[in-house]
Amino acid sequence: MYRDLEHRLAQRIAEFLRSRYPDASLPSVVIEQPPKVELGDFAIPLFPFAKPLRTAPLKIAEAICAGIGSIEGIAEMQVAPPGYLNVKIDRASMAVALSADQKPPAEVPAGKILVEHTSINPNKAAHIGHLRNAILGDTFVRLLRYEDREVDVQNYIDNTGVQVADVVVGFTQIEKKSRAEIEALTRQPRFDYYCWDLYARVSQWYAQDKNNLQARRETLHAIEDASSDTAAIAELISTAVLRRHLETMDRLDIEYDFLPRESEILHLNFWDAAFAKLKEAGVLTYENEGKNKGCWIMRRAGTTSKASTTENAEDTEEPEKISEEDQKVIVRSNGTVGYVGKDIAYHMWKFGLLGRDFNYRKFYRYPNQHECWISAMQGEKDHPHFGNVAEIYNVIDARQSEAQNTVIEALRGLGHNEAADHYTHFSYEMVALTPRCAAELGYTLSEEDKARSYIEVSGRKGFGVKADDLLDRLIASAKNEVDSRHPQLTDAERLSIATQIAIGALRYFMLKFTKQSVIAFDFKEALSFEGETGPYAQYAVVRATSIFKKAEIDLESFCRDVARNVSAESFTKFLAGNNADEFWELWQASAKTSYIVDQCIATTEPAYLAKHAFQLAQLFSAFYHRHPILSEPDEKRKRFLLATVAVVRREMIRTLAVMGITVPPLM
Repeated sequence: MYRDLEHRLAQRIAEFLRSRYPDASLPSVVIEQPPKVELGDFAIPLFPFAKPLRTAPLKIAEAICAGIGSIEGIAEMQVAPPGYLNVKIDRASMAVALSADQKPPAEVPAGKILVEHTSINPNKAAHIGHLRNAILGDTFVRLLRYEDREVDVQNYIDNTGVQVADVVVGFTQIEKKSRAEIEALTRQPRFDYYCWDLYARVSQWYAQDKNNLQARRETLHAIEDASSDTAAIAELISTAVLRRHLETMDRLDIEYDFLPRESEILHLNFWDAAFAKLKEAGVLTYENEGKNKGCWIMRRAGTTSKASTTENAEDTEEPEKISEEDQKVIVRSNGTVGYVGKDIAYHMWKFGLLGRDFNYRKFYRYPNQHECWISAMQGEKDHPHFGNVAEIYNVIDARQSEAQNTVIEALRGLGHNEAADHYTHFSYEMVALTPRCAAELGYTLSEEDKARSYIEVSGRKGFGVKADDLLDRLIASAKNEVDSRHPQLTDAERLSIATQIAIGALRYFMLKFTKQSVIAFDFKEALSFEGETGPYAQYAVVRATSIFKKAEIDLESFCRDVARNVSAESFTKFLAGNNADEFWELWQASAKTSYIVDQCIATTEPAYLAKHAFQLAQLFSAFYHRHPILSEPDEKRKRFLLATVAVVRREMIRTLAVMGITVPPLM
């Protein structure tokens, strides 16, 4: 309702100004949030209109206020120096609509959205940094689905890259294991942990003698031959590790629809099709000299073509010469395709621009029976349709910005500007550990390390936090707390509650920081029942639920239609006047859920949703302590207070659900 009212208000003001100044070129109407609720619900600055209308902002505000007439849902409009309109919502009508859970019809844009996230190299156990990617991506999927968008969730699997090759080298060159021995190991629990340690050992082996790197080069080349024994070993390892990754993410209720693999991009000749198109369009050129002699290159994203700044450049038939420092190698001189080249082909498929498709087979079934598909050389006939989407969001860390921009520039070079415009790199920064957290995990820290604000993790060095270990540790810590608070429950019940608290703590911690912030993870901070944490928000919902239990009111019946329990007259009475601002803040914040969801999608920033959950929890906590609802003697006021609790509770549950957080029955 809040979002719809804001849109209608902006539209009416724009229409009024266009009718009054038909010849003027007008900027968009911007609606801000006043710093205090007593000032109003919307603030509209008129300063951007002063120059095109040749009128003082204050005069424009006065003209709008005097001439716009009534607007449904708006109670009052006031002029505020030096040039603002402060607008107050009709509180009672908003509360009636919100309590009835009315949702104005919204136009859902056509076209499917593809969100690619997680994309862990299938060479070792998932770690804490991967969890940030997966939680950001999964939350963004939930945000889009909240808005009724059709979304495909993909998890790209680089099963032919350097990291997988290194683990193959570890098994075959260091441990001297046969294919049969490796296959037997893949069936062992937590095979990904075994690979974690082996991967670190391989890095040390390379460091001992640089000649050992030849084994990596040979293995990389052999993996690309689908018929080789090395490729079969890589397939065994990567598939087993991938299955473990899905099991890990399933613990966080994170699911995927399709797992496209790099091996099929190669073996189904995706790159060949893309390569031909890129050469024909002149996006790629063959380099005949310099350090990149024999390579196929394109201009590095972010650099400027000299030809574009030269007069009459179009008169020359000579291909543009790209300076050596501006060259991005796509195909190496030995004929192997770099990561970016395969990514270009993959994204052409995503947009339906390649003229080829994967083969598909079922790979993983979730407990809710949702089927996850994987690319394959031989597929199944009946499968969902993937690819050919309208928009793409790639959740990939900030270090991959250049590679992502290169793919976008390749699409533009091919003439697919609309596709490039709908390709979004959802970037984020790394996750580290606080020194306290690293020490708790058993790592030995120097005095210098102890003084740092955070400790970086490194998979190659084997230093970091495995995702499953982190989850186990959080659940164990939460269970200790639940055990002490609720000894009357069964062990299974306490474990279930502890798991919900731990996952809520982790997901909230990963989401409350803006994407471009480096996160320093800390167990104690994440699990705290106070402050800006998942447990604090969950606890607010549990408290709200307990009010109805203590009052012996059927929660489901009351919350199914809150408006039935409170009259419009009561809303008018209890939300009127300055003394009601405290109540109105709660109702106003509750009305903003869809508005915040819109903001999160528009900015690809889920942190706004975490802030919304925290604000609701804070406001409710203050309300809870200030108003003894169950002992309220005035029955109409009591019903209004219960309605307030019900609406806040509903919106908090919805907000947390979009964050992938469930609420336990007890805390």
